[in-house]
Amino acid sequence: MDVTFDFDGTVALVTGASGALGGAIARAFHEAGASVAAADVVEPDDEDGFFESEGVRFYEGDFTDEDDVARVVGEVASDFGRLDHLANIAGTWRGGTPIDETEADTFDFLFDVNLKTMFLASKHVIPHLRETEGSVVSVSARSSLEGGEGDGVYRASKAGVRLLTETIAEENRGVVRANAVMPSVIDTPMNREMMADADFEKWVKPEEIARTVLALCSDATPVTSGAAVPVYGEA
Repeated sequence: MDVTFDFDGTVALVTGASGALGGAIARAFHEAGASVAAADVVEPDDEDGFFESEGVRFYEGDFTDEDDVARVVGEVASDFGRLDHLANIAGTWRGGTPIDETEADTFDFLFDVNLKTMFLASKHVIPHLRETEGSVVSVSARSSLEGGEGDGVYRASKAGVRLLTETIAEENRGVVRANAVMPSVIDTPMNREMMADADFEKWVKPEEIARTVLALCSDATPVTSGAAVPVYGEA
């Protein structure tokens, strides 16, 4: 069954848009008719010219810095006149050491990139979403559901994303919907390089996760808020 979405007339802010997942979500919103504000701390590798498309604007900003977040959100609201959807995609993984061997700098880095970016973007975008009765979708992780060896700090940061999602949903009940998606290993060039011997066929593609994000922002899920949705397929 083919699934199509109509986001014509809406504006979506996507953080982490220069990455594989953020880029796929930005493209999915654009293909569905939305205007897209694509934000990241680094400029995208725009080989196909997507970020020069009509209705797409790129905003360079450090979403771990509140002043930068306030600036970008203000520019987006001014440029497009509204904000309807926030996709908190900025994030990363670090692991390989037990807690007693993990550097404090690694802890700070993961909580900054995975949780603080989600907190700051949501903080500054929610007032705009209340005006449009919009939606927030953030990226947690399957591994955040339990402790595990070697990447406990990463898991904790992604558990925080899930809990803040539930809080945003509760605080904005009936006005702004907030949900999270929980991937496992995503089929990206970087992950293929890091895990060259893995079975890539079991990994979920960014475009597949993008469809779930759009569904959670669409009229197809009007009564879904505060959910943590698995998007890990067979991985």
